[in-house]
Formats: sequence, C-alpha cells, structure tokens
Amino acid sequence: MRKAALLLLLGVTAQAAHAGLFDDAEARQQIQTMRNETSARLDRIEQSNSSVQQGLSNDIESLKQEIAKLRGQIEVMTNDLDQAQKRQRDFYVDLDTRLRKLESVAVAAQTPATPEADPANETRDYEAALNQLKAGQNKEAAAAFQSFITTYPKSSFLPSAHFWAASALYQAHDLPAASKLFTKVSESWPDDARAPDALLGLSNCQAELGDKKGSRATLQTIVSKYPSSPAAQTAKQRLAKK
Repeated sequence: MRKAALLLLLGVTAQAAHAGLFDDAEARQQIQTMRNETSARLDRIEQSNSSVQQGLSNDIESLKQEIAKLRGQIEVMTNDLDQAQKRQRDFYVDLDTRLRKLESVAVAAQTPATPEADPANETRDYEAALNQLKAGQNKEAAAAFQSFITTYPKSSFLPSAHFWAASALYQAHDLPAASKLFTKVSESWPDDARAPDALLGLSNCQAELGDKKGSRATLQTIVSKYPSSPAAQTAKQRLAKK
C-alpha cells in the first residue's frame, strides 16, 4: 500500500510539473509572438514614415526646381522688357532726329541765319543732347536739353527739347523737375504731337510721387483731350487697372 501510494504521489507530482512547464513554455511562446508582431508593426510604421518623408523630400525638391525655373523666366522677361523699352526709346529718338532735321531745313530756307540762332548749331546741339539720352546718360542729356532751351528760346525744337529733358529727368529719378517740364509741354504746346505723351509722363511722375488721385485725373485728361492718340490707349488700360 505504501509503495502504491508513493507511486501515485510521484505520478501526480510529475503531471503537475509537466503542466507547469507547459504553461510556462506557452506563455513564453505567446510573449515571443507578441514581440514578433510588435516588431513587425514597428518595422511597417518606420517604413511608412520613411516613405512619407521621402515623398515630402521629393515634393520639396520639385518645388525648389519650379521656383528656380520661375525665377529664371522672370529674369528673362524683365530683361526682354528692358530691351523692348530701350528699342522703343531709340526708335522715337531716331524718328525725332529725322523729323527735326527736316524742320531745320525748312526753317533755314524761310529764315535767314543769325549768330543767335544758327540752324546748323541748333541742329548740332539738339542732336548731341539726343545722343546722350540714347546712350543712357540721363543727367547729362537733361542738362544738355535745358541748355538748348536757354540758348535757343525761339527754336522750333522747343516742344521736343522740353519733352526729352523731362524724360531724361524722369529716368534720372528727378520726378519734381520732370513733372514741371512735362506740364510745360502739355500747357504751352497742347497741339504738339508730344503733348499726349507728356501728359502720360506727368501721370507716371504723379504716381511715383504718391499722388494717385492726380495721376488718375491726368490719365482721364489724356483720354478726353486726345482720344485717338496712342497715349490715350495706354491711359485707358491704366485706368481700367486702377
């Protein structure tokens, strides 16, 4: 009996030990499984974050390239505009030179030359001032035209001399002085071909001096007084934007 009881006790003890070992192994397996799943999830999250960061990095780089491209295009457009304005100014200066040569010939034929108003000297000085303006020597051109105005007070070139002097002063950023000469052209020679453009120049000066109301009024004057002029078309476009 004792021997049978001892064998029974040993069997129960072994079974319990086996159950304990089984429970511990199963728990360890579950823990390992959870670790593996957690690790896998972390790997997926890291891969996802890496993918998102890479995508953002690519987007940022693309934006940088687009901005650089746009800046390049703006620089090209700005340069083209500057060149176009220069060509336009050169065209008008050359045209003005040719017209004034014809006028000087006509004046010389009608009026005897005098030491005070020699047509040859008059044309020479006027063209010299124009050439300075064409070369971009704005301050020098303004001074040359103002000297011409003083030297030849009865010249047929006076409206244009005043206009180009004003234009040179405007380019030199002497806006008050430019405004006075533009106003002089429009008031003293309202029928001259330069009068509408002089008013347009005056409007530009007023706008840059902060007189928006005056600038708008000047544009309206151009449209009403010189409706068929190119300056009026420009004035209408500017009024539509104000």
